[in-house]
Amino acid sequence: MFQNSFFLFFIVFLAGFVDSIAGGGGLLSLTGYYAYGLNPITALSNNKFSSTFGTLFSVANYSRGGVVALKTCLFGIVFSLSGSFIGSSLATVYSDLYFRYLMMVAIPVVTILTIKKKSYGGRRRFTPSTELCLIASFSFVIGMYDGFFGPGTGMFLTLSFSFIGFSLLEAAGNSKVLNLASNVIALFVFIHNGSVDFRLGIPCALSSILGNVLGSSLALKFNTRIIKPMLIAVLALLYLEVLNVF
Repeated sequence: MFQNSFFLFFIVFLAGFVDSIAGGGGLLSLTGYYAYGLNPITALSNNKFSSTFGTLFSVANYSRGGVVALKTCLFGIVFSLSGSFIGSSLATVYSDLYFRYLMMVAIPVVTILTIKKKSYGGRRRFTPSTELCLIASFSFVIGMYDGFFGPGTGMFLTLSFSFIGFSLLEAAGNSKVLNLASNVIALFVFIHNGSVDFRLGIPCALSSILGNVLGSSLALKFNTRIIKPMLIAVLALLYLEVLNVF
């Protein structure tokens, strides 16, 4: 049991590390919870519990580094949560198979564009009103994706903020704020339903915090040199998830 728990703590730590830099850490941690033997609802609940606390510390780190556009993020959160509500509602009616087919085509395209792109953001190229429209649009669409399917949401947010013209580091910080908001809402639901195992959740949350603090600190220090390779790695993991390898 100790060895299994230790392995789970390490996986959650690693997931927090990856998630704080490029998003997509839930692909690792949720797999770890399943491998540990938790039933689906308990695994989802504990994963949300640990990742929420980890993301909170990641946001704090990025904020101290001065790379979070808080007003922009608060604007995006409204549309992200609206999209998430619609996506989760659709998920009760339609199979996620449709999204999997779409992602089988989209992920290779996004990966190629990510590899080929030489520079990321750093130059805001849209008018303020156009920028707000774009933020509202991608926050809503990605929020809907998060509610319907989920994996890699933080990564898609990071790439979207970068497209608008934020530096890759700013994009990573902003995406964490939107992730935190959606995590908190979902976590309240899971706690209310009594599906979080706090005996396991608390040490996993500590592991997630350590991973997020280390990852965001390295991102602040090394910027694109660490964020871009991590984005490509998460895209590869997401593709394996879409193909049902895990």
